[in-house]
Amino acid sequence: MVDIFSKRDGPRLEDVKARRVLKENAGTIRKLADQISNGGYSRSQAEQARRKEAPKPEGLIIHDMKATSHADVPEPYVKVSLNNRVVLVDRSSGRQMQLLGEIRGSFMAKTFVLATRENGFLSPIDDEMFAAIGHLNDAEISDAFTEDDLATTLETFLLPADA
Repeated sequence: MVDIFSKRDGPRLEDVKARRVLKENAGTIRKLADQISNGGYSRSQAEQARRKEAPKPEGLIIHDMKATSHADVPEPYVKVSLNNRVVLVDRSSGRQMQLLGEIRGSFMAKTFVLATRENGFLSPIDDEMFAAIGHLNDAEISDAFTEDDLATTLETFLLPADA
């Protein structure tokens, strides 16, 4: 003899009956739980409901740490990031304003490559910026001309003297 079990859609009949009995007798079950726990069951239910409520700002001082301070005039500076991207960044917000290029190569020979279509960048620098810093394309990064020197040189060509 072989028993064949097939999976039916929906809950099992005994589960439906058990849920119905629990729902119909919820008040009695709650009273018994409070009697056994000396009121602890109702206190724990009230505490869980209180935790789920949104905080009320009455009398509280709330500091929004995500809010950024936006200056009317951006303060740009050139930053060489850890992944060798060279970007123009707003000092007050920390947001990237323009990708200038990247430093490519190994630790033996590094060069600065401008963000142009010819160098494989999807968002190239504009013609005005290329005219200002185009001579630095394929500039070799070495002990004589470091990444900091590159950032300083880019700032002198891109940023006004009073910035």
